[in-house]
Amino acid sequence: MSAGAPRREGASTRARGLPSPKPLGRLLPRVAPYRGRLALAFVFLVVAAVAGLVFPLVIGYLLDAAFELKDRGALDRIALALLGIFGVQAIANFAQVYLLTSTTERVVATLREDTFAHLIGLSPAFFTDRRTGELTSRLSSDLALLQSLLGTWISELSRQLLFLVGGIVMLTVTNPGLTLTTLAVVPIVVAAAIVFGRALRKATTGVQDRIADAMGTADEAFASIRTVQSFTREPVEKARFHTLLDGVVQAAVHRAKLRAGFFGVVGFVAFASVVAVLWQGGAQVLAGRLTAGALVSFLFYALTVAAAVGALASLFGNFQEAVGATQRVFELLDTEPTVQDPPRPAVLQRPVRGAVSLEDVTFAYSDDAAPVLRGVSLAIAPGEVVALVGRSGAGKTTLASLVPRFWDVDSGRITLDGHDLRELALHDLRAAIGIVPQEPTLFSGTVRENIAYAQPDASDEAIERAARAAHAWEFVTRLPEGLATRVGERGVKLSGGQRQRIAIARVFLKNPAIVILDEATSSLDSESEHLVEAALGELLQGRTTIIIAHRLSTVRRADRVIVLDQGRVIEQGTHETLLSIDGLYRSLHQRQFAGLLELGAE
Repeated sequence: MSAGAPRREGASTRARGLPSPKPLGRLLPRVAPYRGRLALAFVFLVVAAVAGLVFPLVIGYLLDAAFELKDRGALDRIALALLGIFGVQAIANFAQVYLLTSTTERVVATLREDTFAHLIGLSPAFFTDRRTGELTSRLSSDLALLQSLLGTWISELSRQLLFLVGGIVMLTVTNPGLTLTTLAVVPIVVAAAIVFGRALRKATTGVQDRIADAMGTADEAFASIRTVQSFTREPVEKARFHTLLDGVVQAAVHRAKLRAGFFGVVGFVAFASVVAVLWQGGAQVLAGRLTAGALVSFLFYALTVAAAVGALASLFGNFQEAVGATQRVFELLDTEPTVQDPPRPAVLQRPVRGAVSLEDVTFAYSDDAAPVLRGVSLAIAPGEVVALVGRSGAGKTTLASLVPRFWDVDSGRITLDGHDLRELALHDLRAAIGIVPQEPTLFSGTVRENIAYAQPDASDEAIERAARAAHAWEFVTRLPEGLATRVGERGVKLSGGQRQRIAIARVFLKNPAIVILDEATSSLDSESEHLVEAALGELLQGRTTIIIAHRLSTVRRADRVIVLDQGRVIEQGTHETLLSIDGLYRSLHQRQFAGLLELGAE
């Protein structure tokens, strides 16, 4: 394979054997622009935590004032002080939650946008191996876990660490002996967190993978709903989705068992220490070495420490889950496209002439697959209309897909106006090419938006000219809202001929130098075919055109016919010339028009 051969799509740093950076560490550059807001949120968090730590101490004074000193004035002042503390804590909590949550929304939205932008920049090879449901699952559920991590985990981690450290300090100041009893549980909790945390991360990744599989299946069924219903396969699809959901439930139940066991162990150990503190402190009160108020204060601090330890253990489990989800998202971001812009793109002169040349091109879809094209050489002059003909699997669609660089050749090269395609910026190259597929892709917006997809800032006059040229204006004006009519998902509200003419209008508006035409009339009724043929006749004038011909009747519009067989060019010439030769083209022509063979799409 030559130096220009592509590395297959989908390789990430992990797949290439390189160490994968810590996923949460990679979030830091995305969080850095908001460090001012986060610092202010942390200040409010500290204020709220200090107010919470002062509360047990004041409660002790209140109880001593009531039961030991029996001082009503002191009792009233302390109660008012408590209300003030709670007010300060409420304001601080509101401020820090607002600042942190609003910042999290911005960070996750940016990450979601970057992930989507990266995905749509990957070449088609990546999407042939991935289901759209899996990708949308990562954009939604995986990033939702990350959002939860950033929105609550960081705040709670900081809060509980402050409570833990502050509580330990207050315990030590109040009664060092009881402090040792309280802290005896920490090593046990840490050990449990390490053991259960690793298992939780693996279990969560398994759950997310199974959810992605289930959503991928649902997405496929929705996208092919007419096929599903026409073959009455609804029960089969339901059963398949049910099976996949069972897998999700089983994985989630396993994760739930791990979490339940983890929290059960931590909860028991933490509050067992509280019982020990109560027993030991009660003995000191009976011996007169500790007041009741001081014991209650100490007990509150012990509960604060125990709750902080339990919360930190829980947060550690949540952290492991979020790490797994975050890692899945960054694996997508680490996926490098096989087709990339060159470091220093060549300048494609305008206007583009449209001279296309294939020089000894060989291509296979994967390293272990047989080549689809084998040493193909072909020169297409500017403005020439060339038809690609051959049996199904001969390499017609593959050849046409290499021209806009949806894939790169393994060896040889393809040039446009003398430039190797790999030397050109993808935007410049693809801006010069218009594609009319056999099954046009429309978006769920309006007719105007679908035509203007080629040029979003186009005026209504330009859109109308494109629609007229594509013979679409006649039916557009009859639609309920004209250009503003919504076409439905994938253009479901329009007929096949109408969708095809909208797709042609889109290419007219783009005004490319090269048109790739994938037998746009093969599945239409006679009336629609006539209108689409008329639109194509106007579209192809003066443009270099590559026609992927599934029906030999299409080639009559071609200046030259290229016959492919097993990835090689075996014949070329005009329709009449090839019919005069006893070759594959003549054989295919005779069989097709005898009704014995219908040439299929690859």
